[in-house]
Amino acid sequence: VHNGGLYKRPFNEAFEETPMLVAVLTYVGYGVLTLFGYLRDFMRQWKIEKCQNATEREEQKDFVPLYQDFENFYNRNLYMRIRDSWNRPICSVPGAKVDMMERVSHDYNWTFTYTGRVIKDIINMGSYNYLGFAQKAGTCQEAAAKVLSQYGAGVCSTRQEMGNLDKHEELEELVARFLGVESAMAYGMGFATNSMNITCESSSNKYPASWGCLILSDELNHASLVLGARLSGATIRIFKHNNMQSLEKLLKDAIVHGQPRTRRPWKKILILVEGIYSMEGSIVRLPEVIALKKKYKSYLYLDEAHSIGALGPSGRGVVEYFGLSPEDVDVMMGTFTKSFGAAGGYIGGKKELIDYLRTYSHSAVYATSLSPPVVEQIITSMKCIMGEDGTTVGKARVQQLAENTRYFRRRLKEMGFIIYGNEDSPVVPLMLYMPAKIGAFGREMLKRNIGVVVVGFPATPIIESRARFCLSAAHTKEMLDTVSGLL
Repeated sequence: VHNGGLYKRPFNEAFEETPMLVAVLTYVGYGVLTLFGYLRDFMRQWKIEKCQNATEREEQKDFVPLYQDFENFYNRNLYMRIRDSWNRPICSVPGAKVDMMERVSHDYNWTFTYTGRVIKDIINMGSYNYLGFAQKAGTCQEAAAKVLSQYGAGVCSTRQEMGNLDKHEELEELVARFLGVESAMAYGMGFATNSMNITCESSSNKYPASWGCLILSDELNHASLVLGARLSGATIRIFKHNNMQSLEKLLKDAIVHGQPRTRRPWKKILILVEGIYSMEGSIVRLPEVIALKKKYKSYLYLDEAHSIGALGPSGRGVVEYFGLSPEDVDVMMGTFTKSFGAAGGYIGGKKELIDYLRTYSHSAVYATSLSPPVVEQIITSMKCIMGEDGTTVGKARVQQLAENTRYFRRRLKEMGFIIYGNEDSPVVPLMLYMPAKIGAFGREMLKRNIGVVVVGFPATPIIESRARFCLSAAHTKEMLDTVSGLL
């Protein structure tokens, strides 16, 4: 760790470099798949093999193509071979165990047929149900059912029209207290919380974002952050993942050189980072980021989609995890879709910022407000985490998640697997590398009643395919032993 004096606790992350032999074999594997893909395309062209992919009509040949050539080639010849590893239909609550509908394919994953059989009690290692609140019984379910009978299922209006309920006001006050900020605002969709609001936050009252604003974004930021930055119209520069030297260099250059051509100072510099990176299992080096932010007088936007509820002694996220002050983060964003077992997102910060968003945010002005039962699910689960329900259940769940995380990561490392990320991250990437292993791993684990997420190119670098385990407080030690014992 650089600047070790900024950290109040050990910060240990591992990203073992891909072994040369494995990298070469992985490239060879993709090469073989590509050659067979061209062979099959040749056979389809000459009607030897039936062509089942979408194609342009003859009269559309003069138009801009709907499908990118390589992207379409990759989908039909590489992705299609392992398509059965994703979009598996779940027919139960996504708790520690799930029930899954069995499906088969008779045409190499172009289409699927349901057998009518339900596979019972699959250990769920793929859901972001970090604290186990996604359940069909208990206080959250009872409270949501009561609100459903009182308020109905939906509001059918935006917050600025007829969709602002007392429940929404209560939720936002609770979120602000939970985060330790002046004010907060809730949104109906987590993705839109990023993609529709960065435009507002990177702009100023006088100038649109494209006029003299700079966004510095981590290279592994989520697609919602990337889209939000692009929609803002601001100048975007990318720094290496969690690399403070790379970030500081960009900040120095921005201060010294100013805007391109005119050399005028940037009107605003906004740093975009995540709390936990969902594909890498790494935790942001927040103390160092805040130190740089203060040094160069920039602003910080922190996406806590995966870290809120999952990190910190009382589940208040990466800021609490490092023992920092919420005042040091200008924009605190997060979602309710993971640790709280609900839907939607939030932004917290200064009252002036939140009031500005209420007026100018597209996802506040035009989007339908949160469903009342969903709001109640969030309120009940958040009060449980905070201990305001009069129990210690929430605190116990946070502690159980931390114990499960450290135990499972230690077990996998002892078994010799290459594991990415921080030792305290509940997202645990297990490296597979080879393209053939992606589908094989997912299928073999499902045969053993374990549901996992497998990830490959283009979601990861081509030589860093992986299986991603997501731990939950609902997992028991016996479940984790069963999973690790079958690897």
